[in-house]
Amino acid sequence: MTTTASHHLSPAFPGRAPWGTAGKLRAWQQAALDSYVQRQPRDFLAVATPGAGKTTFALTLASYLLHNHVVQQVTVVAPTEHLKKQWAEAAARIGIKLDPDYSAGPVSREYHGVAVTYAGVGVRPMLHRNRCEQRKTLVILDEIHHAGDTKSWGEACFEAFEPAARRLALTGTPFRSDTNPIPFVSYAEGPDGIRRSVADYTYGYGNALADGVVRPVIFLSYSGNMRWRTKAGDEIAARLGDPMTKDAIGQAWRTALAPTGEWIPNVLRAADQRLTEVRKGIPDAGGLVIASDQDAARAYAKLIREITGTKATVVLSDDAGASKKIDEFSGSDERWMVAVRMVSEGVDVPRLAVGVYATTISTPLFFAQAVGRFVRSRRRGETASVFLPTIPMLLGFANEMEVERDHVLDKPKKSGEDDIYAEEEKLLAEAEKGKDEVTEDQLPFEALESDAVFDRVLYDGAEFGMQAHPGSEEEQDYLGIPGLLEPDQVQLLLQRRQARQIAHSRKKPDTEADLVELPAERRPVVSHKELLELRKRLNTMVSAYNHQSGKPHGVIHNELRRACGGPPSAEATAGQIKERIKKIQEWATRHR
Repeated sequence: MTTTASHHLSPAFPGRAPWGTAGKLRAWQQAALDSYVQRQPRDFLAVATPGAGKTTFALTLASYLLHNHVVQQVTVVAPTEHLKKQWAEAAARIGIKLDPDYSAGPVSREYHGVAVTYAGVGVRPMLHRNRCEQRKTLVILDEIHHAGDTKSWGEACFEAFEPAARRLALTGTPFRSDTNPIPFVSYAEGPDGIRRSVADYTYGYGNALADGVVRPVIFLSYSGNMRWRTKAGDEIAARLGDPMTKDAIGQAWRTALAPTGEWIPNVLRAADQRLTEVRKGIPDAGGLVIASDQDAARAYAKLIREITGTKATVVLSDDAGASKKIDEFSGSDERWMVAVRMVSEGVDVPRLAVGVYATTISTPLFFAQAVGRFVRSRRRGETASVFLPTIPMLLGFANEMEVERDHVLDKPKKSGEDDIYAEEEKLLAEAEKGKDEVTEDQLPFEALESDAVFDRVLYDGAEFGMQAHPGSEEEQDYLGIPGLLEPDQVQLLLQRRQARQIAHSRKKPDTEADLVELPAERRPVVSHKELLELRKRLNTMVSAYNHQSGKPHGVIHNELRRACGGPPSAEATAGQIKERIKKIQEWATRHR
């Protein structure tokens, strides 16, 4: 007979504090708990979208295992110092006492376990192995993908916790940008021969949104003209979002984020207007700017002070008082916090509702973690807003918020049909380099000037709006969206505002030629889904031409680029892809 966890959580554990939960469990938490109790596995991987309540699930399970004498102690492994303290505080609320300051030696009898960091385990793995061997231990590995950050961390985690009685792995983002295997995670080989991680329970963003557990996210994208000087002394001008080389994209991106230009002040000003609108329905709503480094964070805080007349809380990763600052901001009604990296993952500030993605970190892992800071819902109807630069890669991440990902252990094989995507995979691999790795676009250069243009709104895989200058009626239309709306209401409102803007446009193009002649700010935006369909059509035609001509897929793609111009298809615009489709149709006709 299957025993539900809730049956075991009310009695007191002999000689210990009373056990319980943090309150009534959400449906997914109870379902995951029931699955665990029924199977009683040694290893369990739970994948739940940021903001869904992984901590509550894990601590309720720990309570069940302790109460039923399945384990005698608990070890929580977290990514940061702040998070291990946050775990200890959450555990204390349901009667589990964890020592967040543990470093060595025996644990005081008043504690039921310890909270440590992955770095700490990496320094002294044998200390934790000995603890697991002495007493039956439940190890909770929070955001377990960090165990694959370095080979040494992964090896240390395996050595430390291989003897553990039970291991619970948690993550909101199970994919990584590399192929380092993650300890205690199962991998299964698919039909394509590639091994991917296998979760025991998955609760994605789409399901959480439908259940009202997380907020819908509105992404507001800003373009603009950038000008910078390279290390060779050349001055370059480009428009953010236009086709460019990878190095040029990086330098244009950094130019936009430079506090000396006009892009970041205009975007911060727009974000603050959005926050004012949101606070009409959510009075204590707060905003977060995620900066690339400490100098930028301080400069952004100064700009916020000038824009709002109020001081922003600045949180730096090496600041001894960082945890205290985050806690104080979380409990206040202050408007803005500016932080570097450390607030991108796991830090719980439920009132955050508006964000500015002001960093050049471009991995899907980091982006998902960053957006996760804004999606935690406190009541139905709350919406989140994230401002970001018009960078094709970021727009792709934003449009794929509901896509489930697994950790891929093997590189895809470049043979047959897989060659179609070789170009895109190469670009993705380059973009997903480690966040501390210095790349060509990070070498010295000088940002000269920038401006900001409201580009588009992205929501639920669709794009809305037309390019417009800051302060324009079009921009204000979207900044004024109420902060309390159900997901379907957000969609309806965006569609209505899009329709109104199109109706007010001065000219509706009759032909594709007319469309090309329109200035950029009046060209209709092609949705991400439409762009994917165009790429799929191009790839299908390239594959057909491969059989007709005998040329490899990569060669055909390169010849199309030479003939039509533009970047690789992963970065090409809809118009450029249409030109390539037209060109390959001509080649196929001539080749018959």
